[in-house]
Amino acid sequence: MKALSVLTSALSPHTSNGAAFQESGTGSMQPAHSARAGLAVSWARHHDEVRQAQRLRYNVFANEMGARLPTSIEGHDIDRFDDYCEHLLVRDVFSGAVIGTYRVLTPAQAKRAGGTYSDTEFDLTRLRGLTPRMVELGRSCVHADHRHGGVIMALWGALAEFMARNQLDTMIGCASIPMLHNGVISGDAAASIWRKVKATHLAPIEHQVFPRLPLPVEQLDDSLDIDPPALIRGYLRLGAKVLGPPAWDPNFNSADLPMFMRMQDLPSRYRKHFLDGK
Repeated sequence: MKALSVLTSALSPHTSNGAAFQESGTGSMQPAHSARAGLAVSWARHHDEVRQAQRLRYNVFANEMGARLPTSIEGHDIDRFDDYCEHLLVRDVFSGAVIGTYRVLTPAQAKRAGGTYSDTEFDLTRLRGLTPRMVELGRSCVHADHRHGGVIMALWGALAEFMARNQLDTMIGCASIPMLHNGVISGDAAASIWRKVKATHLAPIEHQVFPRLPLPVEQLDDSLDIDPPALIRGYLRLGAKVLGPPAWDPNFNSADLPMFMRMQDLPSRYRKHFLDGK
């Protein structure tokens, strides 16, 4: 769930649009939807559209965040999971540019891929019983000129619709905390955020996971008064839980928190907006 997003509390209705399609629980294809004025949401239908998402991801992760991304195509963020994922896009309807994206790895495709991206960072053994109805969300990002909250809300609306239509109930992913804090590269911010969310949003022990390359939080100053990044705060408002301590991702130079959200935990006001109001 690596992203740089600014959330607002503004909610906006979604209207129908047949511009793109997504898989239904019966295997048929259903129309995606468009969001608030000026934004259109769709699922990528061909490689050219996936490439647009990969270019946006590279601009955000490499050019803005300084991530070191090994890639087969210059200026694109590409990894081995992309070919197995569905790619959700938000476009500026005036320019046609992709300004927001998520990728979604379904249970069937995770089997074909030999696992999830999260598996590479965490031991997910305790989640095995959930995998038949569990999707992984990843590589989320929003263009720097469009971080007003509307884009991320449009993405979340499409994701909620996808989950409900396909009778899926659990979402997991890695939410990143940049290691750069106040101009200094340090894990203190991540350690401090972990201390806070551990006290308030830690998942039950039967769902907790373990980092393969742990951030050494016990060696860091976890006393900073710092809030989680906006996207993580948004996930927590939606009912998400943190599954365990952060892993260190050296390529992205970030601390990654394992996140977990079940549709049944979605607060009623968000359920009404994302689902009941369709």
